[in-house]
Amino acid sequence: MTTWTDIEAATVADILDWAEPQPWARAMAACGQDAGWHAEGDVWTHTKMVVGELERLAEWPTFEPESRLKLIFTALFHDAGKPATTITDPETGRVRSPKHAIVGMELGRAVLRDLGCGLPFREEVANLVRYHGRPPYLLEKTDPAREVIGLSWVVDHRLLYAFALADTRGRHAKEMTRAEDDLHLWKMVAEENACFDRPYSFANDHARFLFFRNELSSLHYTPREDYRCRATLVTGLPGTGKDTWLAANRPDLPVVSLDDIRADLDVEPTGNQGHVIQAAREMCREHLRAKQDFAFNATNTMLQTRTRWADLFAEYGARIEIVYLEPPLETIFRQNRGRERRVPQVVLDRLLGKLEPPTRTEAHAVELIG
Repeated sequence: MTTWTDIEAATVADILDWAEPQPWARAMAACGQDAGWHAEGDVWTHTKMVVGELERLAEWPTFEPESRLKLIFTALFHDAGKPATTITDPETGRVRSPKHAIVGMELGRAVLRDLGCGLPFREEVANLVRYHGRPPYLLEKTDPAREVIGLSWVVDHRLLYAFALADTRGRHAKEMTRAEDDLHLWKMVAEENACFDRPYSFANDHARFLFFRNELSSLHYTPREDYRCRATLVTGLPGTGKDTWLAANRPDLPVVSLDDIRADLDVEPTGNQGHVIQAAREMCREHLRAKQDFAFNATNTMLQTRTRWADLFAEYGARIEIVYLEPPLETIFRQNRGRERRVPQVVLDRLLGKLEPPTRTEAHAVELIG
């Protein structure tokens, strides 16, 4: 199996047979775990046990094929980050794997991208991997309802809950720290807030936006949506077709483009971007002060950089919309080579390695276009 079409037509057993010789699976097979929490042995053994438990779930027959496939790939990558993160605590002698979920998410994203998996599917799996360990520890949160409500806009709680059950059952633990009652509590809180099978229903887009910025005074508050203007952030790697998308979909908007500013200032993509960013911020402010809709065209493939721009636009009361473009890699590389100011491949590879596609927690509206 070398393509996503092959994967979609495969059985669970076929997928495991495909995965086992992959470098990331072999690394898991060679990675030991703490015997107190994982007496079954290495990480790959645990992974296969989790897949088996997924198929035994009472909920399994109720899931459509696509959801089952999401769960299978969540299982494959949920602990795939352990080989790169496993350490032995010098004080306790216990084996730990700090931040392995983040590493597993990045690895899973890369593998699914190489297989030709669709962008929305890939990111749903990536986020399930990233947050797979949250349900057992809900009682440790100061505001459990907020935890569940917030994640309902990032993952499907039906799938997260089902996976947590399989992950808990797919191990031999001398010290069970993942009681299923805690998982049932996660489901109960989600159901109480009507977000188990759908994202939580905020009063409006602005209420959701303020919630994720920790600026919503109450879930029952309905803020006014009297935006001063609309700021459209068009993001994606160099060569994804951001200019083309803007010309086709926002032809009348003035555009603040980092590429254009670099050209005007004669600054290379690998050079110091300080003056470029400063000029872009001032151009954005001019539109914001004039209450004029505009588009902002920049790479912005990392959450940190997008947040800085969102903070600026929110300060002026704009409605913020993010459009993320990611065609197949071969298309990106080809279009980048055809650019007048081509981005060096080493820069493109670095951006690809740090890629963080946006989620619906970041703006009033987010669209992923693959």
